[in-house]
Amino acid sequence: MFPLYSTPSISTQLSFELPPLSSRLLLPSPLPCSAALDQGLQPEKRAEDQARRAPGSRCLMGSKAVILAAAVLAVLLSTPALAQKGSPPAPVSLPPAPAPAPAPHYVDLAELLSVAGPFHTFLSYLERTNVIETFQGQANDTKVGITVFVPKDSAFSALKKSTFSNLTSDQLKKLLLYHALPRFYSLAEFKNLSSLNPVDTFAGSPYTLNLTDDMGTIYVQSMWSRPKIASSVYATRPVAVYALNKVLLPMQLFSKDPPLAPAPAPAPESGASDAPSPAAAGKAGGLTGGKGDSTSAAHSTGAVGVASSLLLAAAARLILLWW
Repeated sequence: MFPLYSTPSISTQLSFELPPLSSRLLLPSPLPCSAALDQGLQPEKRAEDQARRAPGSRCLMGSKAVILAAAVLAVLLSTPALAQKGSPPAPVSLPPAPAPAPAPHYVDLAELLSVAGPFHTFLSYLERTNVIETFQGQANDTKVGITVFVPKDSAFSALKKSTFSNLTSDQLKKLLLYHALPRFYSLAEFKNLSSLNPVDTFAGSPYTLNLTDDMGTIYVQSMWSRPKIASSVYATRPVAVYALNKVLLPMQLFSKDPPLAPAPAPAPESGASDAPSPAAAGKAGGLTGGKGDSTSAAHSTGAVGVASSLLLAAAARLILLWW
């Protein structure tokens, strides 16, 4: 066994500094273990130490330095990749989603007829027969639309009540469908439509109408009536509603002209109740006339008496003069 010598200067001589980062790829090659040990031993001990060293031994400190340098190099090379890998991906800007198309606006025919007009009679018939649902479904069709001719309440009251009460439910339904066209027509389009007479209605091909334009006034002619369009209630595609001054009366439902309602009695004029009746006036006149006659007779009788007295006085005076 050879004694081990403590060589504190060996570790000092083997320590070296790492090169800067810019040249970290060029690492200094460590000294061979034998050369490093030979520098720190005395000349007389070199032969013994060289004989004692095993051929396969290496300097541990030099190996550690190499390993440390390689580790540092690996960390430095992998830092940008790790930083890039750990950073979150940049957000992808997507184009804004298009705004949803607005829902189509539907005209509520029942509400429209309830506030316009007055069309209460026609609306009550539509709701009783459910024809209002047929018209509303057609009004919601924005491609075709609907045109409705609505008689005023005065148009219904001008006819006898039996004109409509004698109709069956199917006939009443036909009459209401007869008042609408299954397409939207503006007032300007009626001029061209008059050349296509007769025009089909919702009631079917036998129930047709003739439309005429007379100096700007549109007439809608049926068999027993020829009303005119009094006003435009609503005319925005796909719904057109026009007011009529008469009810349309087709010959398929009425074999003859329906009778009109009796004319109402004229309302009494204001102050007529204060005027005396003819009988009372005559009676009052008779009383007044009798009183006047008696007064005039009394005046005439008085005048005759005065004249007679004067004549008698004059005669007596003449007699006295003759004597």
